[in-house]
Amino acid sequence: MTDPSKSRTGLLALESLNFFMADMQAGIGPFLGVFLLAHHWDSGWIGTVMTIGGVAGMLMTAPAGAMIDATSRKRLYVIIPGICTVLASAIVLLSQNFWLVAVSQFATAVAGAAIGPAVAGITLGIVRQAGFNNQIGRNQAFNHAGNMVGAALSGFLGWKFGFDAVLYLAALFGVLSISSVLMIPSRAIDDRIARGLKEDGKDEKASGFRVLAECKPLLILAAALGFFHLGNAAMLPLYGLAVVAAKQGNPASLVATTIVVAQGVMIVTSLAAMGLGEKRGYWLVLLASFLALPIRGFVAAHLITSWGVYPVQFLDGVGAGLQSVAVPGLVARILNGTGRINVGQGAVMTVQGLGASLSPAMGGWIAQELGYSDAFLILGGFALVPIFLWIAFASLLRPACASPPVPAGGKLEGALV
Repeated sequence: MTDPSKSRTGLLALESLNFFMADMQAGIGPFLGVFLLAHHWDSGWIGTVMTIGGVAGMLMTAPAGAMIDATSRKRLYVIIPGICTVLASAIVLLSQNFWLVAVSQFATAVAGAAIGPAVAGITLGIVRQAGFNNQIGRNQAFNHAGNMVGAALSGFLGWKFGFDAVLYLAALFGVLSISSVLMIPSRAIDDRIARGLKEDGKDEKASGFRVLAECKPLLILAAALGFFHLGNAAMLPLYGLAVVAAKQGNPASLVATTIVVAQGVMIVTSLAAMGLGEKRGYWLVLLASFLALPIRGFVAAHLITSWGVYPVQFLDGVGAGLQSVAVPGLVARILNGTGRINVGQGAVMTVQGLGASLSPAMGGWIAQELGYSDAFLILGGFALVPIFLWIAFASLLRPACASPPVPAGGKLEGALV
């Protein structure tokens, strides 16, 4: 059982973890493209090496979620990715050989596949269903703030000392993430609640994995997110490459600006999503996030300039900020009582990761063959699929997205249909 006296300490450490792990997760990625471009890589190969890591992470996310459901050592699934981030930074610094860079991204992605489900499970284990919506919003606000601070520091260090300093910073944030998760008392985490078992039961068993395939709202959510990220994931690295190729700005400071703008907006939108999700449910929140992408693609195609980064990344902040709260919150609601919440989080992230992992390679080759403007329009067009799904299945999704949490029972009361 959770030790209440340790819960507050655990929450402070959890919020610290969300702050520092932001740059640990994203600090290398957005800068990797322009770093490799400066070492004479073509956009197609840059996208390919990023896709290798994305595919590896995607394949491991659901198994990692299952392991997190079963283990009582959830903090370990954050510590290992932190170590891998430090090692990956060292590899990229020492060599820009294609296969070495690919191996570093592969190892980091595999280890990092567990971070999302692990942090969601740790959060649920500390605050339970009643406090999950509020805490996940706070987590994401700290995460976006960490991304913004990390990006600003990366931009300054990259401008002052070169791209090597950016990789050193990502490694430092990895170390601080490890320190933060170690500060979360293990007794503050209720492992039964963390996997989604009923709060008032002691002997019930988790549902079989078949529960995931039978949950139609979960399947529609996963499909919608997969198509969304197929278009969205390549936008940031491609936009940075497009502006740099047009000689519209300093590479390091430009990429930092794209991240700072988006993350600043995400802080606000994640807190807004927390309030809307509590009062109105998540259906409208997710629809708004999907609508942001086609507008973003259109703007990016017509504003390949140093100042165009502001509207382009503002729209990224709207879409990603809303989803960062709504997706884990919705999965926790519709799978409450099954004992499979973290593997459910992992399964959704797997499909989402499939789209995200294919996006850089697809976007990179489209840009190389057709140009950056056409690439942005095509990528933005992929959002029409999730918009259609969300509206077409509104009668099924609205009850699952409704603001009152699904009662903790053996049935999902309408979620499994």
